[in-house]
Amino acid sequence: MNKVLASAEQAVALIPDGSTILMGGFGLCGIPENLIAALHARGTKDLTVISNNAGIDDFGIGVLLRSRQVRKMISTYVGENKEFERQYLSGELEVELVPQGTFSERIRAGGAGIGGFFTPTAYGTLVAEGKETRVINGKPHVLEAPIRADFAFVRAWKGDRVGNLVYRRTARNFNPVMATAGGVTIAEVEHLVDAGAIDPDHIMTPGIYVKHIVLGMRYEKRIEKRTVRS
Repeated sequence: MNKVLASAEQAVALIPDGSTILMGGFGLCGIPENLIAALHARGTKDLTVISNNAGIDDFGIGVLLRSRQVRKMISTYVGENKEFERQYLSGELEVELVPQGTFSERIRAGGAGIGGFFTPTAYGTLVAEGKETRVINGKPHVLEAPIRADFAFVRAWKGDRVGNLVYRRTARNFNPVMATAGGVTIAEVEHLVDAGAIDPDHIMTPGIYVKHIVLGMRYEKRIEKRTVRS
């Protein structure tokens, strides 16, 4: 079995307009740079993007927002993108904001086949409006639904030809949990190796979750806000 596609362009050709896509990353760390750029170039539109952040104005998911390819964002923190703010406040972009821990657990539940879960987070806030509530151990909880998507874009440091993945340090972030919750998971990797070259004890996402794998090229690995000593 060989799950390798020739390019990110070949991978995004599988994605129709109107798709829902999970995109890994925390800020700009560990984002699927090549797949996002290829999706932007292809012009696929009317997308629902599920990602912790919305990129910045000129990089990551920000370029998809700027070209008006995104219809809806499901996110936790979006404060680094002025175009996101403009579209949201003008009513051009549909937005669902989710507390970060709830966001992670909703995706994990989607990948695990769990029908929903109760959490005390967001009880009594706008996030909880219209949702079922229950008192558990004397504390009010909110019922949250799982998140799944048509596709998942994940980024790994190393992968083999059958889709086993290894992440590096903080670039791991949301990528492993998102890999389980996509109907079709496409992984882009910095290093592509033959099957058997990765120590089984080091595998973080088993290949069973990955449908396609792409070797990424020319990573920028930008930093949102560089802070150095004066």
